[in-house]
Formats: sequence, C-alpha cells, structure tokens
Amino acid sequence: MLSAKDVSIIYETLLTSPGMNDTVKIDLRMPRKNALLLTRVIELGLSAKDSEGGLLQTAGKDTITELNNLTGDVLQKAGLTEMYSKLNALQSK
Repeated sequence: MLSAKDVSIIYETLLTSPGMNDTVKIDLRMPRKNALLLTRVIELGLSAKDSEGGLLQTAGKDTITELNNLTGDVLQKAGLTEMYSKLNALQSK
C-alpha cells in the first residue's frame, strides 16, 4: 500500500502533466435530478476533510474555486438554484 506522501506525489505529478491546464469543452446533457445530485456530490467532496493529503489538497485553491463555480453554473442552467438553496435551508434546521 502506498503511503500518504507517495499518493500526494502521484497526484502532483498528474496535475502538472503537459496539457492538464488546457481548457476543454464538455457538453453535459442530464436530467435535472442528476444535476441536483452532481451539485451535492461536488459540494460534499469539497467539504470532506482528507487528512492524508488527497487530490483536492494538491489541486490548489483556484481549482477548488472553479469547482464551486461549476456547481453554481450547473444549478443555474438546470433552473434549480432557488430549490437547492431552500433544500439546504431545510437541511440546516
């Protein structure tokens, strides 16, 4: 089994490979329920505390900000922004 340091080095190597900063266009067509679930999964993944040095810790703050913005874009394009905020309000009660 790889140590946390080894895994971190592998992630850093992958993220700095040639072409990894190139912009790609992805056309996603999915039902609204999947857009809602995708948003939640991304948020849960970003809020997880990985003490062993995972991919998100290696990626950097700019990447995390871009992923947060992506969740907003997905919700907006699916017309679910207001519903999602209300669902989050219910969950916090």
